[in-house]
Amino acid sequence: MQLKSCSIILSLLAIAALPGCNTKSKESSSAGSENTKANTEYKPAFVGQTRIKSVITTTPYKVEKLAEKLGRPWAIIPLPDGRLMLTEKSGFITIHSADGLLLKKVTGLPSVDDRSQGGLLDVALDPAFAQNRTIYWSFSEKVDSGNLTAVAKGQLSADETTIQNPVVIFEAKPALKSENHFGSRLVFDKDGYLFVTAGERFILEGRKQAQLLNSGLGKVYKITKDGKPAPGNPFLNQAGAKPEIYSYGHRNPQSLDINPVTGDLWEAEFGPRGGDELNLIKPGKNYGWPVITYGIEYDGNKIGDSIQQKEGMEQPVYYWDPVISPSGMVFYTSDSIPEWKNNLFIACLSSLHINRLVIENNKVVGEESLLLDKKERFRDVCQSNGKLYAVTDGGILFRISKK
Repeated sequence: MQLKSCSIILSLLAIAALPGCNTKSKESSSAGSENTKANTEYKPAFVGQTRIKSVITTTPYKVEKLAEKLGRPWAIIPLPDGRLMLTEKSGFITIHSADGLLLKKVTGLPSVDDRSQGGLLDVALDPAFAQNRTIYWSFSEKVDSGNLTAVAKGQLSADETTIQNPVVIFEAKPALKSENHFGSRLVFDKDGYLFVTAGERFILEGRKQAQLLNSGLGKVYKITKDGKPAPGNPFLNQAGAKPEIYSYGHRNPQSLDINPVTGDLWEAEFGPRGGDELNLIKPGKNYGWPVITYGIEYDGNKIGDSIQQKEGMEQPVYYWDPVISPSGMVFYTSDSIPEWKNNLFIACLSSLHINRLVIENNKVVGEESLLLDKKERFRDVCQSNGKLYAVTDGGILFRISKK
């Protein structure tokens, strides 16, 4: 897809003029959830693909603010003992009690490029963490030719204050000179392989590479603990293709989790102006960006041929217009609030809420907006001991639990 130079200039000028936007990407837009007008008149591919019926939680629950002034948290995960591990974009990790009390600051990670959307991003525990104390993290790595999404691993020291033997195991190349769309989430499957998401870096040079199998941009990867291609990967033996690729045609995927019942991999990603997507990820599949999309450019121009369906490209299970800006997400597996069992919870940025999706037979059948009254940009959400924990761009830690 090629755009005329004048359109590119107009697009960049329009993006820069967006209120509250300083990164040329809607991730940093301060638009609130009161905006319900769709950006386009595009029609869904099937009934229920967007604007599904609303549902309301009937079980009484409470929301507690556990901590604030946490800086710039990006990810939150539970430790085996119920404590919480948070990443901070500037390049360190913190460990908190289940009640939000700061217990440890963990340093010793490689330096990060924390401009705009970059920095220290996601974190995941090795499946054998109790024995080997190994953690994995993704970050924006600065290199001579720009920066890129990288994954590293190391061991948490006995006193939980440093990372020992840090080593970069994977890089989503090529590097570009961009401060946006790094992805990136990390999820281990039941066999101990690591799924990694990487964005297409927002600029047009990266956007077109989301469709290229010889590029690492706009992809979901499946790798070993050492960063090698996982056995059985779909492009393992295809000449010219990166063997770590699991799926492609993604824009900026910041949401990733595995359905606890089916074992399927689910992903959500930022669309442009309109067209945020929820996808069921299958090996080798092409998810369409930027050829098909339910969104438009930030300046209102159409993207490419302005098509939403094409043979050989996957449709999203669900999409949002107006957008929600989906960041971290988690399937709820507890029996504490039975009506939430196996529901998907997504931390949303521009729409200022946590999105609850009821999914049946791989279709979204109900949707609810939680914590709208907090007016916070929710960055990540996790589950621990039947409770949901969420962090915001404003540096707040919330806990949601049954009353």
